[in-house]
Amino acid sequence: MSGEPGEPGKLSVAPPPGEVEPGSGVRIVVEYCEPCGFEATYLELASAVKEQYPGIEIESRLGGTGAFEIEINGQLVFSKLENGGFPYEKDLIEAIRRASNGEPLEKITNSRPPCIIL
Repeated sequence: MSGEPGEPGKLSVAPPPGEVEPGSGVRIVVEYCEPCGFEATYLELASAVKEQYPGIEIESRLGGTGAFEIEINGQLVFSKLENGGFPYEKDLIEAIRRASNGEPLEKITNSRPPCIIL
C-alpha cells in the first residue's frame, strides 16, 4: 500500500527549531577601513561565522579610517573605534547565537589588539 507510515522515502521528520539553517533571519553588517588593511580580518571573521551559521546574511561596507564596526540586525555590537582592537570570534559567535534565539544583544567589549607588522 502506498503512503503507509514507515514506508522508505515517505517519512518526514521536522528538524529541531533553529537547526533548519542556523543563523537564518540574522543579518550582520561589517563596516571596515579598506586602506587600513582590515579586509583580511573581515574575510576571516565572515568565513568563521558562515561556518557556524550557514543561513546568516553578512554584508560588508567600506568605513572610515580605523573603522571595524559590526552590527547585528541593525544594532551596533562591536566598534573598533571604541575598543581599539578586533573582536574575538567566540564573542561574535555568541552574539549571533543570542540574536538567532531572539535574546537581547549586548555590546562586545573584549577585543584583541590589532596586529602590528614591524
